[in-house]
Amino acid sequence: MKYRKVVFTAPYQVEVQSIPFVEKDLEPHQVLVQNLYSAISPGTELACLSGRESWFTLPNTPGYVGVGKIIKAGSAITKVAPGDKVFTYGPHAEYYSIDTTDRYSGMCLKVPSALPLNLVPFTRLATIPFTSIRVSNIELGDWVVVVGLGIIGNFAAQLAQLQGANVIGVDVNAKRCAQAEACGIGHTVNSSAPGWKEEIRKLAGHQGVSTLIDATGLSAVIVDAVELVAPYGEAILLGSPRAEYVTNATQIFNRIHLPGFTNFKGALEWRYPTFKDEFVKHSIERNSEIVMNLILEGKLNISPLFTHEIAPEKAPEAYDGLKHKPDEFIGVVLNWNA
Repeated sequence: MKYRKVVFTAPYQVEVQSIPFVEKDLEPHQVLVQNLYSAISPGTELACLSGRESWFTLPNTPGYVGVGKIIKAGSAITKVAPGDKVFTYGPHAEYYSIDTTDRYSGMCLKVPSALPLNLVPFTRLATIPFTSIRVSNIELGDWVVVVGLGIIGNFAAQLAQLQGANVIGVDVNAKRCAQAEACGIGHTVNSSAPGWKEEIRKLAGHQGVSTLIDATGLSAVIVDAVELVAPYGEAILLGSPRAEYVTNATQIFNRIHLPGFTNFKGALEWRYPTFKDEFVKHSIERNSEIVMNLILEGKLNISPLFTHEIAPEKAPEAYDGLKHKPDEFIGVVLNWNA
């Protein structure tokens, strides 16, 4: 028996390989999963494909979000059983095993029976930006700007709106602004247009917005957009800054130190525990359950972002599209049943 998996063999080189399946005895906390659907996370996976992520050495199999069926479970597994459909942090592979106690890859959460399985992978793409809402002080009626309306920023904007905020989505790309509006975001502003900051101040008031969420990870954009934050407001770094940027840091330090007192917060998803704990309110596991229910209830809009469902054999085309045609390739799901 052979199984398929996606492999990044070298920078910007993607293959779908078929290799022998060797079944091993499971440790007590492990499960063996047959993949059904996995989603590509564009920002992280394209960074891995570039070969510049030190934690992801090439060649390697990418991917960290999917839904599958449990084939076999270890002796200590109690929350799920063989045959269950589960939301996991598994790779782009037809079969994989999970250590359900692992901090970074151990997610194994039973899926609500009424939730379409091809929508389940979007759970992770929404729980990543959920952290920006958890660390924020967003309250009913606040004005919030989300900069960068890719799939992560779009979900951040939707979640901020569900929190009760008046949300303004910002992007240089008119199509992404239109997609945000199709997802129900109340206001969008194209930051390639002159006077875009004034347009935001006309909406939110001359003092600015209570919360800025940056989903671009671009240091220059953060430095520019933080001017929109009102006194005692917050700037939340959702996107991971990766590229070198040279500037006068004093202007940023002064925003933190001098009257105005902008509060900068990091919102990497690992800020919170992976699994539920009786002593901690928030966890990624709890956020995942909430997101799946939001999708099921139609409160989190997926359809404008779900652009491609493809067979794994077409994965090289998908990564090429995500890199070179980001307006067309947004939410890409690999269908392992195909």
